[in-house]
Amino acid sequence: MIDAKLVQGFSEAASRVGAKVLPMRDASAAADYIHMQAGGLVLLAPSPSLERLGLARGLRERGSDIATHQPRTQAPAAAAGITGANFAIADTGTVVLESTAEATRLATTLPTRHFVLLDPRKIVADGLAAVAPLRRLQQQTPRSFLAYISGPSRTADIERVLTIGVHGPCELHILLLEGISEDPLEN
Repeated sequence: MIDAKLVQGFSEAASRVGAKVLPMRDASAAADYIHMQAGGLVLLAPSPSLERLGLARGLRERGSDIATHQPRTQAPAAAAGITGANFAIADTGTVVLESTAEATRLATTLPTRHFVLLDPRKIVADGLAAVAPLRRLQQQTPRSFLAYISGPSRTADIERVLTIGVHGPCELHILLLEGISEDPLEN
């Protein structure tokens, strides 16, 4: 069941840190949006949820060029990366993603745009509520990488001049799509 208050809180918090949060009616609408916004080669991270959605097929049908093989060699040329999400934290607008697979880390860090497909049922209220799914992730894969993604990449120099996108994506698009998976072990 979707908690509308959590979804609203997450959307507001993510927007405050520079993410674009959009509800999607179905996988076809998500493929349309990604195709229109990606701007070039798309790096699709391995994800059982995205495979079930048929996202790669939908993007190819629209004419998108998808890098699914040889991610290390294709990632530097990718304009966009696409991932799922294990869960999200409402009060900070943060997406949490198990990113042990190199292709996942490449998709979240090298392209200019990062698209996250998130089932809104996977939004938890705060860091304390995140403990249970984090514990499950740690039990499943004790030596794993976890990425906490809050908005586009940010950095500042010694004079505290903020710059977006130097060490990662300039844009973060979070597409809310019910029915992907409510299991936090699956991204």
